Amino acid sequence: QVQLVESGGGSVQAGGSLRVSCAASGFTHSTNCMAWFRQAPGKEREGVASIYSLGGLTWYATSVKGRFTISQDNAKKTVSLQMTSLKPEDSGMYFCAAGAPSTICGGTYPVYLDEYDTWGQGTQVTVSS
Repeated sequence: QVQLVESGGGSVQAGGSLRVSCAASGFTHSTNCMAWFRQAPGKEREGVASIYSLGGLTWYATSVKGRFTISQDNAKKTVSLQMTSLKPEDSGMYFCAAGAPSTICGGTYPVYLDEYDTWGQGTQVTVSS
């Protein structure tokens, strides 16, 4: 059974850092496209970052580029998102996702919601000003 479980969310003041992680099971995540999305109350879910570790490719939304880093630990089967210089507008539920074709993962390819068919339950990130 394919499963993604997020952890590591929390509350932090603006300018602080947080790390969220996603534990994957039931599939070979190193050959899959993995991504992080986020959703603020009343807003649509948006793509934040993606990684295709076999190809060494990553992609970041413009709003987080230079502040967030996505990484993958194939031995532990986890995908993490290190978030620094956090802003109140970074607040929301952060979701891990998998399933997009590797041919359109990372690099210049942005993430789209309908490309991913496996989702975690989400972890809350709150940034106060």
